[in-house]
Amino acid sequence: MTRTMYLFASAAPPVFDIAGVIGDAQRRGWDVCLGLTPTAADWLEDSLEGLAALTGHSVRSRYKRPGEPDVWPSADVIVFAPITFNSVNSWALGLTHHFVVGVAAEGIGKGIPIVAMPCVNAAYVQHHQFEESVAKLRAMGVTVLYGDGGFVPNQPGTGKPADYPWHRALDAAAALAGA
Repeated sequence: MTRTMYLFASAAPPVFDIAGVIGDAQRRGWDVCLGLTPTAADWLEDSLEGLAALTGHSVRSRYKRPGEPDVWPSADVIVFAPITFNSVNSWALGLTHHFVVGVAAEGIGKGIPIVAMPCVNAAYVQHHQFEESVAKLRAMGVTVLYGDGGFVPNQPGTGKPADYPWHRALDAAAALAGA
């Protein structure tokens, strides 16, 4: 595997399917490095060792300390999915308190192709900041798979995590990376 995908995820129910997504990405020829928000890492705590073994890389949810080596190869593409209301807004506003948001923000400046696919319910998207944040990320060159051709919000409490369109994020990543 010569192409590297940073797969970042926030704490939304589809994150529980991340092992299958990693396997799918690997079958597509990606070397996958998994990064999680702290809450997503907490949700997956019992699986972190297995996920690290699956990817061959440490699973990261925190910034490294100054002077520590970067243990991941350089990214050819970043996929941030599922990305929550909080992470979308933090990223668009430049609030990089979480490792994955910080790396994604820096990725824009480095010119790394980035795909983001939200996982938010219809109540959250009524907040004006969400649409503004999606527009800001798109204006910065991020491919945001939201609405037609991406994730369509559901009513609160009616989501079906198994229906989250992971394949769309992986297809978009391949297209952006020229694969």
